Amino acid sequence: MYVPKPLLTLLALAATTTPLVQAVGNAIVINQCSSPVWLWSVGGSVGPSNRIDPGQQYSETLHYDQASGGIAIKITTDEGGLYNGSPQTNFAYTLDGQGVWYDLSDVFGDAFSGHALKVVAAPTCPAICWPQGVAPNGASETKVCGANANVTLTLCAETC
Repeated sequence: MYVPKPLLTLLALAATTTPLVQAVGNAIVINQCSSPVWLWSVGGSVGPSNRIDPGQQYSETLHYDQASGGIAIKITTDEGGLYNGSPQTNFAYTLDGQGVWYDLSDVFGDAFSGHALKVVAAPTCPAICWPQGVAPNGASETKVCGANANVTLTLCAETC
């Protein structure tokens, strides 16, 4: 039986590639601020705007985005802030085999300056803490945990 060389190459690659796990963890955003926030889940396309009132939370199942490879949950303190250049905090994640890589960064300013931001995953996974709502080192921070972990960002956290 004749098999074209490009197909053989594709089959060999498929046999050596680690499949993405079916993640059971969630990305969660908890709003402990005194005002509502707005967020959008962005991968290869932009999801709908979600208003998260004080004391409320947003959750989505960790998933792999075929177009972009990862998801950025973009958060602003202004309604429509994704489209008007408002400061935004990006809580992003990417699934990679058995792990979930997560990070926190700001663009267009610091939406939560003066208010602690805290990202935690499983108890044994590294946390991200911005005590003043601004990256302590001036850049994003990236950590990794098992893909089945819940990764939770708390806005206006009491402590880090």
